[in-house]
Amino acid sequence: MINAPRKGQIQRTTTRGVIALLMISAGLYFTDPAKAEAVDLSLVLAVDISGSVDDEEALLQRSGYVKALTDPRVVATIQQGKLGRIAVTYFEWAGSHYQNILVDWQVIEDVNTAARFAAEIAAAPRLIEMYTSISGAIDFGVRRLRENPHSSPRTAIDISGDGANNSGEQLPSARDRAANLGITINGLPIVNDRPSRFGRRQVANLDLYYRECVIGGPRAFLIVANGFIDFARAIRRKLILEIANHQPANEDTKARIHLAALPQSPGCDAGELRRRYIDDM
Repeated sequence: MINAPRKGQIQRTTTRGVIALLMISAGLYFTDPAKAEAVDLSLVLAVDISGSVDDEEALLQRSGYVKALTDPRVVATIQQGKLGRIAVTYFEWAGSHYQNILVDWQVIEDVNTAARFAAEIAAAPRLIEMYTSISGAIDFGVRRLRENPHSSPRTAIDISGDGANNSGEQLPSARDRAANLGITINGLPIVNDRPSRFGRRQVANLDLYYRECVIGGPRAFLIVANGFIDFARAIRRKLILEIANHQPANEDTKARIHLAALPQSPGCDAGELRRRYIDDM
């Protein structure tokens, strides 16, 4: 069930002028979804808005997707595919109770359709919710793919976020279920040493956590965003590789910030253990 925005939470992510400019450049108004089409890739964009993401970071994430999706290099990569188009949907997630669809399935095949999709992201109210359920986001992404009217030889769920799973089912179970269906789960961990709004530090070595616990399925990979400022570059890089069905270079998958003395995986239950410790304090 999709939660409706609560009174007092709605904030615009950008000015009306920017939204209008995107709509004008697309040359259209928001309309009903187009008829089902065959596409090269069906892509679910799943974006973390849990309590560890503050207002500034949420804005940087939104603007990062808007910039990346309308980047000429991304559009050109889409057009170089066999069919020259992909199907995309975008939702935001937090705890196991919260997944919110901002943009339903749309086909992107040129500058205009990319601008339309980006405009809908930019226009949506921006909320922050509690807890982090990556497992819930993966399960919801699988459901979104089942509801996809378009057909494609490849399907992928993109998980971007700055924390470890601490709500809902254990993460590896959800990941493995999706992977066994032939779905690729790619990751974009946002690695930073910035305290959350509650004064807590990020789980150490989030890039390694994503590598071992989040990504899975055919040709799965991760791209590290070194801080929220780096997010737009990272998402553009990931989209280009994903659409082209290529693998990243080693440098793309490394974090420049590690919060532990030794760079080792924190374990797939790191988020649950941390939440249990905080709840017991």
